[in-house]
Amino acid sequence: MTDYRLSDLASCFEGVIPSIIATASADGTPNISYLSHVVRVDETHVALSNQFFAKTAANIRANPHATIILVDCLTGDQFLLSAHFVQSVDNGPLFEKIALQLKASSAQIGMSDVMRLRSADIFRVARIEIVPSPVAGTQPHPRRAPISLPTLVAAGKALEKESEAERIIDDLLGAVSEILGCSHALVLLRDAHRACLVTMGSIGYDRSGLGSEVAETDGLIGTAARTGQTVKVNDMSRVRRLGDAIARDSETSEDEERTVAFPALATPMSQIAVPICARGQLLGILFAESRDRMAFGDEDEAALEMLAGQAGHALNAIEEPAAASDAPSPPPPEGQAADGPMISIAHYAFDDSIFVDDAYIVKGVAGALLRQIIEWHLEGGRTDFSNRELRLALAARMPDIKDNLETRLLLLRRRLDEKSAPLRIIRIARGQIRLETDGPLIFVERR
Repeated sequence: MTDYRLSDLASCFEGVIPSIIATASADGTPNISYLSHVVRVDETHVALSNQFFAKTAANIRANPHATIILVDCLTGDQFLLSAHFVQSVDNGPLFEKIALQLKASSAQIGMSDVMRLRSADIFRVARIEIVPSPVAGTQPHPRRAPISLPTLVAAGKALEKESEAERIIDDLLGAVSEILGCSHALVLLRDAHRACLVTMGSIGYDRSGLGSEVAETDGLIGTAARTGQTVKVNDMSRVRRLGDAIARDSETSEDEERTVAFPALATPMSQIAVPICARGQLLGILFAESRDRMAFGDEDEAALEMLAGQAGHALNAIEEPAAASDAPSPPPPEGQAADGPMISIAHYAFDDSIFVDDAYIVKGVAGALLRQIIEWHLEGGRTDFSNRELRLALAARMPDIKDNLETRLLLLRRRLDEKSAPLRIIRIARGQIRLETDGPLIFVERR
C-alpha cells in the first residue's frame, strides 16, 4: 500500500461520483461495473453494495482479485485500489448500514422496492494508487474550521440542564447553527398516535413550518425515524429531494386540507437526519440540509448525534417528573370573558383539528388539548390549568396516547403565536398554564 490510507479518502465514500469495479473471469475476460455504494470498513477493508451485478459476483468468486476506482468529489483525484475478495455478508451491522443508506437514497427517487441490497461484498485493500486530477490547479473545496470540542461539550451540558421544552429545542438549533455552521435545520418530534413527525422548531427558512408533518414512511426523515439510525446524503442531485414527498400548504380555510407547508430548501445538495432518542425510544428527528455538496462529514455527523442525544435526555426528563409530581391545580378562579369581538373556535373530531376564526391552527394531540382547555373555560370561566389535569383528561379521551404533554403544549403555544390568533396559551409556572383571550369565545363542534 502507498502512503494513502482509506481514512484519507473520506470524500470518495460519499457516493457523489459513482465508483467502478473491474474484475476478470477465470479465463481473463474483463468486466467493468458501476457501484452505488462503497463503504470503508477499516483501514484495510472496504465493503461494496451488491444489487444487480451477477457477472461481477461470478467473476470475483472465480478470480478474487479486483481493481476498485474511487473518485474524490472535491478534487477530482482518482484512487485505484488493488483489492482481494474476502467474503460476502447478507446480515449484521455492516449489511444493515449499507442497506439503510441505499434505501434512503433510492426512496428519494421512488425505487426503494427495486434497489434492494442483496449482499455486502468485503474486500481487503492491498494497495492504493492515486491518479491526480487532469485539471491543473484543482484545489479541495474550502471547508469551515474544525468543530471545537470544548464548545460542543459546553452546548451538550447546557442542553442537559434545561427544564423547558422550548429552551431545549431552541438551544439545540442554536448549537447546530453556531458549532456546525448549519444555516438550515429543523427539530421534529414524533406523534406516535398519528405515526408522523411534527415540526417544532426551525432556523434559516422563509417560513417556520411549525406544525408541518412528515409521515414515518417519507424520505430521509422517515427512514431515520423507522430505523433509529442517522441517515445522510451528500449529493442530492442524484436523488429526488425530500420536499417532493411532502404535502403543500393549505391553511386558508376549513374546507381545504389541514396541512402546513414543510420548510425546505429549493435546491439542497446535502441532507442529514439524526434520531433524537431517550432510553431506547424515538422522540424525534434533528434534520439539517445545505446547498453545498459534502456539507456533512463524519465529524458533523458525530457532533449532531451527540447534541441530539443530549436533547433527547433533556426532553425525556421534563416529562417524567411532571407526570409523577405535578401539584394538583388550585381551586379554579372564576373569571369574566374578555371584552372584544367574538372569537369562533371550530373543532373537527376526526383529526382533532382546530380553526380559530376560520384559520387553521393545529391538529392531533395539540388540537385535543386546546379543545379541552376551551371546554373548561366555557364551563366555569377558568383561565388557569395544570398540566396534570390536562394529562389525565387527555388519557381518558385517548387511552392509547403516549405522554409527551410538554412538547404538545409548546407546539400549540407556538402555532397560536405564529398565526397571531386572538387567544394565547401562557406558561405561568412549572406545570401551570393560562389561557388569555382578546374576546369571548364561541365553540363549535364539527364532524
